[in-house]
Amino acid sequence: MTTIWFRRATRVACAVLPLLPIAATAQDADMPTYGSLGLATANMNRDIAPGDDFYSFMEGNWVDHTSIPADKTRIGYNYDLEDKVADDVRAIAENAVAHPDTPAAQRIAAVWSAWMDQKAIAARGVASLQPLVARIAAIKTRRALMALMAEPGFANPISISIEADVKEPTRYIVEADQGALGLPARDYYLETGEKYDAVRKAYLAYIAQVFTLAGVSEAETRAKAIMALETAIAKDDWAPERLRDPVVTYNPVAVAKLGAYAPGIAWDAMLNQLGLAKAKTVVVGEPSAVRAIGSHLARDPIELWKDYMVFRLISDLAPYLPAAFDEAHFSFYGKVLEGVSEQQPRWKRGVELLNRELGQEVGQIYLKTHWSADADAQMAEMLDDLKLAYAERIGQASWMDAPTRTAALAKLAVFEARVAGPKVPINYSDFHANAEDPLVNALESARFGLALRVKRYGGPVDRTVWGMNPQTVNAYYQPTTNQITFPAAELLPPFFDVNADPAVNYGAAGATIGHEMGHGFDDEGRQFDGQGRLKNWWTKATEVKFKTHADALVKQYNAIEALPGLHIKGALTLGENLADLGGLEAAYTAWKIYQKRHGEAQEIDGMTGDQRFFLAYAQSWQAKTRDEALRQQLLGDPHSPDTVRVNAVVRNVDAWYTAFDVKPDNKLYLPPEQRVRVW
Repeated sequence: MTTIWFRRATRVACAVLPLLPIAATAQDADMPTYGSLGLATANMNRDIAPGDDFYSFMEGNWVDHTSIPADKTRIGYNYDLEDKVADDVRAIAENAVAHPDTPAAQRIAAVWSAWMDQKAIAARGVASLQPLVARIAAIKTRRALMALMAEPGFANPISISIEADVKEPTRYIVEADQGALGLPARDYYLETGEKYDAVRKAYLAYIAQVFTLAGVSEAETRAKAIMALETAIAKDDWAPERLRDPVVTYNPVAVAKLGAYAPGIAWDAMLNQLGLAKAKTVVVGEPSAVRAIGSHLARDPIELWKDYMVFRLISDLAPYLPAAFDEAHFSFYGKVLEGVSEQQPRWKRGVELLNRELGQEVGQIYLKTHWSADADAQMAEMLDDLKLAYAERIGQASWMDAPTRTAALAKLAVFEARVAGPKVPINYSDFHANAEDPLVNALESARFGLALRVKRYGGPVDRTVWGMNPQTVNAYYQPTTNQITFPAAELLPPFFDVNADPAVNYGAAGATIGHEMGHGFDDEGRQFDGQGRLKNWWTKATEVKFKTHADALVKQYNAIEALPGLHIKGALTLGENLADLGGLEAAYTAWKIYQKRHGEAQEIDGMTGDQRFFLAYAQSWQAKTRDEALRQQLLGDPHSPDTVRVNAVVRNVDAWYTAFDVKPDNKLYLPPEQRVRVW
């Protein structure tokens, strides 16, 4: 299973900023957006000792006086930034409706108008859905069942995708993995306790409600059978921790032998339906889970699988159907699973829709208004400092021997950083937008996306492809190309501010860049070489020492109880935790490199440069999260909670102890010998 590592679960606060001379103060230039230095010091609770709770020291006053809006799962700077970008995209959409004078504007206007016309959706009812349900009803054989499962728009318990081959990343390969179920994590099916019982009860009721709304008889009986089927599949699904191992999830099988390797699955029917009939090899991600699904496909009644497909079809398309379907979907996935009491405004959901269906087309318009080419030059300085910092830290890593160090530096040397937006954006001329029906557009988007990937298959891997849009507030590392990617929407205050103090810039933006670079050397990324190949370039002795450090970090995070009775999964979050720690350490080293060039940081407003650096890092994780959303994150997301990504990280960084005079009697204090030092 090929993995892309993101900095945040839902979005990321990242920026790389134009930098002021170190001696300058806020009074010497225009004021930054937040505070006098780029820090919103009014958010601080100075009654809390930084060594006891560093996150609350920086954000405690904000936490005490901030409530999460009824339509949100989280609030904080990062989510405020998403709101700003949503306003910008809305303006693009409305301008396209008013001036549909280009093919791009016409497509954007059609998708937006179809979504926003709720009266037309209500009047149409389920007319657009009925032909799809009829196709499921017409199924007579298991082969026909599985062929339809593979068609875009229908649920498939086997996820078949086209990815770069991790053993030879210049070419594409077909991958087959365990598919997604109706609940967002397997533990929702398997864990015991009142919370999980309540979710399962609500999910069962939701399945029955979907059937009832669609006029399907025996709704409760069908719902119980589907719940039993999904629970049985979940028992054999691999845990999210295990999915992080790129070696055990790489199992290439010749197509001719797939029937014997994972029987019960009509592999040829699925591959033919996807346009992949010429594929010679399929990489199976989770063999035991895929075989178990094959067993269910072979023995469970066809009528049960048809009911499953009908339910998933209607549920997945519910937001595009009349209000009763949409509200039922939100009541379960929003209210029950995320604790949100109100649905987001329709226009904001329309922005998300545009970003999914025409994301890079919208992005090219976004870049013209919201991206400055001057930022490219400023990005270069910080990226160069981060590369120098990682080289310095790799060179000083006492646990690493010479051969492994040489290979690590060689990988670092060929890192590629991409900023703002793709040089070769997606061409949407083959996307046939419908100005009346958003459900038609959703299916067209699925068809278009598959056609795009199939067209690439058979040729060399295209390194110009972006996995995000320019207007995405996030960043990622791709191991098979050894690339780090920062969309333009990242480069906004408080994470990107031309007038902020450089210490703040390095603490916020620098740590984000360092985080993404760090993924190239975390427990997964370190298994890929500079050319993106899954290849062990470590000596055995150094590998053992690395694992000792990593295991210590797993132990630290396992001890953190994020919700009553629910601890962080240290093994699941290890890659992100290593990237957080290594990224902050590298950013601090880069900050020192910057000072060598520009002069020693001066004390400003009673804060040293190092204090401002670490406070900016804490500020970059400002957030409050609903318990329900946090539970969902803890069960299956590889990212630790935002507050933990401050306190659990800084307590391992020696420079933080010095900056804030942290002593053994402080709650976050770790003895030097217990601090994890990797990069």
